[in-house]
Amino acid sequence: MEERIRAYLEHYHQAVMTTLRPDGTPHVARVAVGLVDGRLWSSGTQDRLRTKHLRRDPRATVCVFDGGGWRWLGLETRVSILDGPEAVEQNLGLDRVLAGDPEDLDEYRRAMVAERRLIYDIEIERAYGEY
Repeated sequence: MEERIRAYLEHYHQAVMTTLRPDGTPHVARVAVGLVDGRLWSSGTQDRLRTKHLRRDPRATVCVFDGGGWRWLGLETRVSILDGPEAVEQNLGLDRVLAGDPEDLDEYRRAMVAERRLIYDIEIERAYGEY
């Protein structure tokens, strides 16, 4: 990953993910993204529409924005879904990047299981924008 892209993604986490419906039309969702061990991740659940779309077609476009100005980074990507037994700890790793440690780790872990949380592992194929 180019250093300029990495630096932007380390600082900005607000994003929109666009996935494809079966008929090819776009579906957008606001998400948070973060770099965990050099990988770009976002969190979702088993029953999210974007999860269903990505299981069928792993292509997605992600736009990461600065939240206040006009800087943005567009990413053409392929997304892998990480939903095995490690997903709870993977979500914890992402949340630590985005917000720090949760107050109660046991409660956090129970919530991740109850919500059926998973991780979107986002592989960047092309990047562009005004970042």
